Amino acid sequence: MPTLKILLPGTPPKSVRVYKRLTSIGRAQANDVVVEDAGIGETHAHLHFDGREFSVTCLEKNADLVINGKRRRKHTLIHDDRIKLGRAELVFSVFEEAPQSDGERSQPVSELGAYRKVYDFSARLLDKYDLDELLGAMMDAIVDVAGADKGFLVLTEGDGLTVKVARNLRKENIEGAVAQLSDSIIAKVVRTRQPLIVSDALHDAEFANAQSVMSLRLTSVMCVPLLERGSLLGVIYVGADGIGRLFGQGSLDVLTVFAAQASIILRNALLVSELKLDNQRLQTELERTRFGDIIGTCTAMQEVYKRIQKVAATDISVLITGETGTGKELVAREIHRRSPRAKGAFISINCGAISEGLLESEMFGHVKGAFTGAHTNKAGQFHAANGGTLFLDEIGEMPLHLQVKLLRVLQERVVVRVGDTRPEPIDIRIVAATNRELEQEIKNGRFREDLYFRLNVVQLHLPPLRERGDDLLVIGKYLLGRYATEYKTQVKGMSPQAAMAIKRHPWPGNIRELENRIKKAVVLAEQTLLLPDDLDLEQVETPQILPLADARERWQREYINEVLALNAGNRTKTARDLGVDPRTIFRHLEQLEQEGLAVPSVRRDDAEER
Repeated sequence: MPTLKILLPGTPPKSVRVYKRLTSIGRAQANDVVVEDAGIGETHAHLHFDGREFSVTCLEKNADLVINGKRRRKHTLIHDDRIKLGRAELVFSVFEEAPQSDGERSQPVSELGAYRKVYDFSARLLDKYDLDELLGAMMDAIVDVAGADKGFLVLTEGDGLTVKVARNLRKENIEGAVAQLSDSIIAKVVRTRQPLIVSDALHDAEFANAQSVMSLRLTSVMCVPLLERGSLLGVIYVGADGIGRLFGQGSLDVLTVFAAQASIILRNALLVSELKLDNQRLQTELERTRFGDIIGTCTAMQEVYKRIQKVAATDISVLITGETGTGKELVAREIHRRSPRAKGAFISINCGAISEGLLESEMFGHVKGAFTGAHTNKAGQFHAANGGTLFLDEIGEMPLHLQVKLLRVLQERVVVRVGDTRPEPIDIRIVAATNRELEQEIKNGRFREDLYFRLNVVQLHLPPLRERGDDLLVIGKYLLGRYATEYKTQVKGMSPQAAMAIKRHPWPGNIRELENRIKKAVVLAEQTLLLPDDLDLEQVETPQILPLADARERWQREYINEVLALNAGNRTKTARDLGVDPRTIFRHLEQLEQEGLAVPSVRRDDAEER
């Protein structure tokens, strides 16, 4: 049984068994795990068990958990994780330590050794994601731990089951594996989703007459389900051939624990295998959705692409608008790359990032002695862009007196350096960008109307990321793959929870914000799949997928409750509105009461109406 060992200076170590779905930890005596230290909250944290994994969550607003030396608000626990709370340290163990006294052991040495094999196997394979190699190693370990002669991994595929791996005691593949399995035993485990042991199959009251048991002359069989968040991944099936090697309950307990660990590893392996296929599909999708270096297929971006193709071949001035971080410079580069000036330079000036005193010199250049520090003649960015394209980013930040000089350059196609009077002819194309409403800036007297009309011959508006639909995840996955390769990290992809959190976030910083969050997550993440916490995004619960019949029943229940509420609890009127017999509504309410669910209030005179 999992335990928490409490290590507190000045007190002897104490181990507490963890067996509840929700275990409270804190200094108050009402907690399940009491840590008598003034440095922690009355109820500092909760330990949650979902039937397969343990996770710990900090409840104190102004405090964190320190797990293995790193601050966390929430963490999925694995064996030997160390949780620091105030002066205390709690060590999590997936199996109960054998007592050090001379008293009786809590479990046989051989069983404890088997549990240690389970842990060693998990630790060894957590980072192994070659699916075939992992499944083979998994079955070899299962046969070893169970003391079996053979083992089979049977996974769900579509509406059926498929034998993925079949291994014997000599770690060899078994030919004709399907013929060696008992359909009746597997069918019961799939139906009940509970571990099953048949110690002596030929004399078992339930299975002795099963055709598969009789034809195979089975002696001893164990079969346990592989469950992932309530969904059946498959089953582990092991058999012993000799009458002297019949399985006992202790063997089934060990195999059940192993199955829980194997489900985690198998889930990750299947996810990574799917991610590899997803990456291949993503590459195909990128080729389809890529417009040069721009990614996206939403309707608004398709319109942008059409305009780029039309304006690129000309020297017409273009104004790119949109929120900060939407990729305005990327669009400007694509215009340049598709233009006849592609062999010339692409020069970018951020008008908001250079001080007003230096911006004029940076743009137009200066002559020696023009101002203090001007020791030599210097060409400006307009000179550097001669024959190419000049991109003026954040044009709305440009001071008014420089707007006048820029207008003259656009009209006369000449540049005059600071401190000089000689005009120098230039041949450039101007592409400008802004995240401001320039029409409003004109009304406020901060931007020249004549310059606006010179720049805004054609306008390209870039939509914010939150309005680009599926482009959001395509761009996110592209950036993840790019930075995971660049930084040589273990990250392979993002979890479904992370993908959902990305879709729910409003992204005020647009692509720049998404890029920065993914870059940080790729470097700091401790798992192979990014989680919402890695992206500093709020956790979003993944919707539960139900069988259609269950989903229909849930919807029907909720709808009946809604109509009851609309009718102020009148059951007879509700039955009439829904076109059903009143007894249907009565049975509905009785079932809610039997299941301990909230029952809508019912009118007292309802019986009289009947």
